Amino acid sequence: MNSSVLLHLMVMLVQLWPYSPSTQSSSAQNTVQSFTAVRRVKRGWLWEPLFATEEQITPNPMYIGQLKSDLDKQEGKLKYNLTGEGAGNIFIINEDNGTIYAIQKLDREKKPFYILTAQAINRSTRLPVEPPLEFIIRVRDVNDNEPQFLDGPYVATVPEMSPEGVIRMASHMDRETKDQYLVIIQAKDMVGQPGALSATATVTINLSDINDNPPKFQHRLYYMSVSEEAPVGTTVGKVFAEDSDTGDNAAMDYFIEADSSDTFSIITNNETQEGIVLLKKRVDYESQRRYSIEVKAVNRYIDERFLKEGPFEDTTIVKINVKDADEPPVFTLENYVMEIAEGAESGSLVGVVTARDPDDDNSPIRYSIVRSTLLKRLFSINEHNGAIITTEPLDREIASWHNITVTATETRNPEKISEANVYVQVLDVNDNAPEFPKDYETFVCENAVSGQLIQNISAVDRDDSAGGHHFNFSLAQEDANSSYFTVKDNQDNTAGIFTGKSGFRRQEQFFFYLPILIQDNGTPPLTSTNTLTVTVCDCDTEVNTFYCRYGAFMYSLGLSTEALVAVLACILIFLVFFLAIVTIRQQQKKKPPFSEKMEEFRENIVSYDDEGGGEEDTEAFDISALRTRTVVRTHKPRKKVASEIHSLYRQSLQVGPDSAIFRQFISEKLEEANTDPSVPPYDSLQTYAFEGTGSLAGSLSSLGSTTSDMDQSYDYLADWGPHFKQLAGMYSSHRTVGD
Repeated sequence: MNSSVLLHLMVMLVQLWPYSPSTQSSSAQNTVQSFTAVRRVKRGWLWEPLFATEEQITPNPMYIGQLKSDLDKQEGKLKYNLTGEGAGNIFIINEDNGTIYAIQKLDREKKPFYILTAQAINRSTRLPVEPPLEFIIRVRDVNDNEPQFLDGPYVATVPEMSPEGVIRMASHMDRETKDQYLVIIQAKDMVGQPGALSATATVTINLSDINDNPPKFQHRLYYMSVSEEAPVGTTVGKVFAEDSDTGDNAAMDYFIEADSSDTFSIITNNETQEGIVLLKKRVDYESQRRYSIEVKAVNRYIDERFLKEGPFEDTTIVKINVKDADEPPVFTLENYVMEIAEGAESGSLVGVVTARDPDDDNSPIRYSIVRSTLLKRLFSINEHNGAIITTEPLDREIASWHNITVTATETRNPEKISEANVYVQVLDVNDNAPEFPKDYETFVCENAVSGQLIQNISAVDRDDSAGGHHFNFSLAQEDANSSYFTVKDNQDNTAGIFTGKSGFRRQEQFFFYLPILIQDNGTPPLTSTNTLTVTVCDCDTEVNTFYCRYGAFMYSLGLSTEALVAVLACILIFLVFFLAIVTIRQQQKKKPPFSEKMEEFRENIVSYDDEGGGEEDTEAFDISALRTRTVVRTHKPRKKVASEIHSLYRQSLQVGPDSAIFRQFISEKLEEANTDPSVPPYDSLQTYAFEGTGSLAGSLSSLGSTTSDMDQSYDYLADWGPHFKQLAGMYSSHRTVGD
């Protein structure tokens, strides 16, 4: 640091030396002496630790301390500067003596110290005489901040009826009386010393709910009413019990304590905490007009700590009145079951249905049957007393049960109708004899031996048997064929047919008809005769069913095999002859018409095979004349041909070159030529220098046509067939008239 100061002094002396020549020697000596002195004496800043007290307010700047260079001889040659944190706006320095002052109030809580830099400058040379000095001004703390409560506001929840704790409270604090308390807490520092500060905070204490209150009904007696027409599940009314608790502590359930009729039920609405009384069974005004039930409300969640306070429930009485309504008639039974024997004569009593008017006026009842197509024929009912009778005999085999719907209607109010089902069972009577379940095909070979089984038979009975059917089989004793066959009853509702002799001859007897007697076990027993047909087959022991059926068919026709083959051969020959005749006739019909004149038609066909269109061809004539033209025809209404048929023949007698028909035809062609869009809009002069020689058709020019149609012969038209008959007649008649 001293070396830098000496360097600055030497530079300054060098600059000032020319302006003071008389003092060069003395200045040099002083400089040397000064340099020698610097080296001998240590110089620097003189200062003590600096402190400033916060929150000091004085009318004048507050003294902080003093900085001083050891080079300062109090001669006013040095100037002190201050830089750093707060220099100029918070701290200032006396330029002459280095005293530091504070001009603003300090706050240690905001900034506890300041770092500044001081510098001493020679006023003459404006150069530093000391290196810059960095120092610290510390702010002394004073009790200027009161205590602070952090993380406020403070809210606490304490269950009601809680025991003593850190925050002391009165016992038996009831949330239902007051659910919130505000507690003020004070914090104080420097207790017992002057200048102490304090702060307060408010703590909000909420009392949380516990289940310490039982439910309580609003009324000790409820009145309700319900109509006797109300269906099951109808809401009769509502009850409500209040509970001072909240949430789950106020949840409750409702029960019916006393209801001997078990007519009503109650449910709990969890949202409104109401008890809803419902109709569990239909009520009848005429049977019971008033009901009284006891309803209990019980807390759903109970705190065992408060059971000693009493039961957490309450009861009330509900009076229910039944309102009278005009009800429909009521049958004594919902379903009636009746029986009647099958075959009972018309008008037989099946049973009686009964209905009554449940109302006090006891209106008369009228009975009827819901008609259907079948029941309308079978049953009828007395509209006054409900007696059901048959209208014709019933057959159990057709229907064993009949379902009838009977209605009962009030005569004074026909809209009140009730229905009941009547099930009529038709009891079985043994009125059907047993019979074969199917038609049996029984065959026996000519070489069959005696005692051979040829058929097993069974039987069915349409009657109903309580103990099951049992059939007896036998062969009629008066049967003439009893010596040929026998019947063996198997005692299991089946029987076997056996041969009674050996050897059968078809030539003697082809069919045997066996009368089988079948008897049932009904009361009384019935017997039927069923005929079993036995066919004799041309076989040894094994029966060929197909061959036997074929032989039986031939036998029924009375033909032998040889006769049948002859008949089939004759039929085949006749069919071949018939098809040959039909084929010949079809070929004759396909002969083409006008075959004799085909050559004549070909001679009159002229073929033009001129393609043209080259450069040499187009120079002599207009090529557009060879192109196909599209003729635009005007729409003409269709003439009624039927109305002109009768006049064609008369007009044909006058047809000729000067006829109106030809004039009309020429006019139409002229119109088509004039309206042809493909014709150029200019006249084309056609030059025919050479028409060729040897042409069979001759000249096509109209100038060469000196002959008329009258000179031509049209006799060939008569040979063209019926299609040209009318045209041939027209020209032949015209020619005859001309001649």
